[in-house]
Amino acid sequence: MISESEGAELVRLARKAVETYLRELVVIRPERDADGAGVFVTLNYLTSNKEERLRGCIGFPLPEKKLHQSVVEAAIAAATGDPRFPPVDRQELENITFEVSVLTQPEEVKTKPADYKKEIKIGRDGLILHWRYGSGLLLPQVPVELTWGIDEYLANICYKAGAPGDAWLDPESKLYRFQATVFKEVEPKGKVTRLEL
Repeated sequence: MISESEGAELVRLARKAVETYLRELVVIRPERDADGAGVFVTLNYLTSNKEERLRGCIGFPLPEKKLHQSVVEAAIAAATGDPRFPPVDRQELENITFEVSVLTQPEEVKTKPADYKKEIKIGRDGLILHWRYGSGLLLPQVPVELTWGIDEYLANICYKAGAPGDAWLDPESKLYRFQATVFKEVEPKGKVTRLEL
C-alpha cells in the first residue's frame, strides 16, 4: 500500500506537473519511482462558497507505466484534455485542489449479474463495465460523494460506459471492481490527507 508521505508526494507531483506544463518548463523527474499502478488524477475547483466542482479527471485503470509517470501524464491530461471541460488556465490553479487515486488491479466480479449487489461495497469498490460497444469507469469515491445507493451506482456505471442503465445485467457485459487509495489536498497547495471512504 501507499504510505501517507508517498501519497502526499503523489498529490504534490500532480500539481507540479500541471504547473510545469502550463509554464512550458521541463517536467520534473522523481529520484525514486514506484512500480506501476492504475492511477487517476481529479481536479476540483473550489468556489467562493468553498464548494468543490469537478474541473477534470483523467487516469489509467491499469499499471502500464511507472507510478510517477502515470501521475504526471494523468494530471496534465486532467487539466488540459478532459473533453467535458475547457483546459485549465494558470489563474485557476489558485482555486483548484488536486486528488490522486492509486488503484488496485481490477478483478472481474465472477458471479451471476443478479448477485452483483451482494459483491459490491459502496465506498470500497470502484467499477469498470465492459459491454459490447464500450466501457466506463467510476472511482470508489464517486458513489459516496453523490450519495448513491447500489442500484444508482450500477445504473451510472452503465451510463458512464454509454450503455442503457441495465446493461450490467447483460450476460455478455463484464463488470470489474477495484479499490483505491486516495490522497487529496485539503485546500489548493495545502496539506494533503488520505481520504477515508
